[in-house]
Amino acid sequence: MAANPNATQPIHTARKSSMSRTQKLLFFVTAWLICLMPFLFWWNTWFGRKLSDQQLNEYLHDAKKPRHIQQAMVQVGERITRQDASAKQWYPDLVRLASDPVEEVRNTDAWVMGQDPTGAGFHDVLLKMLNDTSPMVRGNAALSLVRFGDASGRPQIVALLQPAQIISPQSGHIVDADRPGTAIHQGGLIAKLQYGQEQTAEIRSPIPGRIRSVAGTGANIAAGAEVAVVDPSTEQVWEALRALYLVGQADDLPAVRPYERDLPDISNDVRQQAVETEKAIRERAK
Repeated sequence: MAANPNATQPIHTARKSSMSRTQKLLFFVTAWLICLMPFLFWWNTWFGRKLSDQQLNEYLHDAKKPRHIQQAMVQVGERITRQDASAKQWYPDLVRLASDPVEEVRNTDAWVMGQDPTGAGFHDVLLKMLNDTSPMVRGNAALSLVRFGDASGRPQIVALLQPAQIISPQSGHIVDADRPGTAIHQGGLIAKLQYGQEQTAEIRSPIPGRIRSVAGTGANIAAGAEVAVVDPSTEQVWEALRALYLVGQADDLPAVRPYERDLPDISNDVRQQAVETEKAIRERAK
């Protein structure tokens, strides 16, 4: 017997299941934690959170958390720029941290010490930092020394205008690589090199900037050969040009002039600063 399509079909109603109070509570707590965790991460890493004097002391000695040290140093630097005399109590810590094993700590330290040219011991420490293993630390130390009226770091300042040529530490082949034109931060991963018995080395940028060129995936690279070239960031170039405006010499002009070009990757501020820097150098040369 055929079914009648017009016949009314029975409707089966399902009993709605409701969450228990415990389930509702667990759901609420989970949702709350999902929202809370990003906030706690931001709160613990945000340098703008004001620290008390006691916290500054603790953070400056927290060797297990370099970002705590950086956060404390940044806030000491802010007190210096406000001419807050309380900042002087941490000057011995700034001198001590100039030899910290963490590059980012030394880099921040070099910048902070440049905020007070009268700081006891700062000048001598910054001179030593011109020989640091990190190009960024050397550059920041040189920039800070300009505030002391000291042009000893002029070669390091000129180097800040140059692209970073990254050399392969081993012979091998590229198994992964970023693309040219990609913006990259200091320590950012550019490529992965496979060598030996399936061993992999990470090729990272020593400076912030933009990848000009990089060996493609699958390329064979010899030890000591160029893997990538990174152009310095706009901020780095601008600071270097400002410093050379004050201490630059005629020999520095070949490094300055490329930034006077009207190109999309050179900002108007940088271009104008390069022009003004060349004028200042030429005036001094007279």
